[in-house]
Amino acid sequence: MGNNGEAANLFGLHDENLKYIESHAGARIVARGNEVYISGERQEVEELEELFHQLLGLVRIGSTINTNTINYAWDQVRRRKKRKDTSSPDLAEALGEVLYITPRGKQIRPKTLGQLRYVQAIRQHDIVFGIGPAGTGKTYLAVVMAVCALRSRSVERIILARPAVEAGEKLGFLPGDLQEKVNPYLRPLYDGLYDVLGMETAQKYMEKNIIEIAPLAYMRGRTLDDAFIILDEAQNTTSEQMKMFLTRLGFGSRAVITGDITQIDLPRDVTSGLVEAQRILQGIEGIAFEYLTEADVVRHPLVQKIIKAYERSERAWRGNGL
Repeated sequence: MGNNGEAANLFGLHDENLKYIESHAGARIVARGNEVYISGERQEVEELEELFHQLLGLVRIGSTINTNTINYAWDQVRRRKKRKDTSSPDLAEALGEVLYITPRGKQIRPKTLGQLRYVQAIRQHDIVFGIGPAGTGKTYLAVVMAVCALRSRSVERIILARPAVEAGEKLGFLPGDLQEKVNPYLRPLYDGLYDVLGMETAQKYMEKNIIEIAPLAYMRGRTLDDAFIILDEAQNTTSEQMKMFLTRLGFGSRAVITGDITQIDLPRDVTSGLVEAQRILQGIEGIAFEYLTEADVVRHPLVQKIIKAYERSERAWRGNGL
């Protein structure tokens, strides 16, 4: 181990990371100072050596090691071993690029290889569909890339849209004026923007219409040039809404469409525009589909288990013909 700071991050508070790894391994792990000693069967020891190598690399690029990071790195080590792949880069090498530094000094970088592929797709394509479960960073990374594009002046404005109330956007029964009615549905977009830009800068950009956050219905009839456009919660668009949104794209514009096709709130007889887009638009040059999975979840470790449990339940439900 390089120094006490690296060891403290890797080992965790009161060595909780080491205890977690040992509780899920067949080998014994002992820490003495900055050194880790592993004893057990050769195969297990070799796997753990590779795990610690990957984790130490992540520490050195500024990652915080927790159970989520450990599980992801461990999964990648086992995948590489199963494929007998020694040529793929270390996680630290693959995930080392800092995409953006927030006003608070927070470094934003992809945390998983799935997120890295998603970011690369956004850089290389005019339209990207980011599809996957909650917590995989689909919307947050899209906001980061939009801000990067704005700062580099490759676009002149950012537009973030969401279906306001499920798919129908029926706001009349809610109290307050139109802005008060739609704000609760747009709040996640505000939160991401405030985190990336800082509240003061974000509000200044919104006052100048450099950044616009609006219900999807506001896109109708517009042509959006030189803009980075994000459509969030796209699984809750109808076919007509998705077509309307995609045909708003003007010269010099790029779009990222995010959604979770396992969380569709549409009536059963209404086809999701996101699901339909996968069928209709596959193979068109300039359009990319990137799929994130529970392995890319960067929230509480239980979220991965919850996603897997629901997926098992849904497969069983479909298998029984219910």
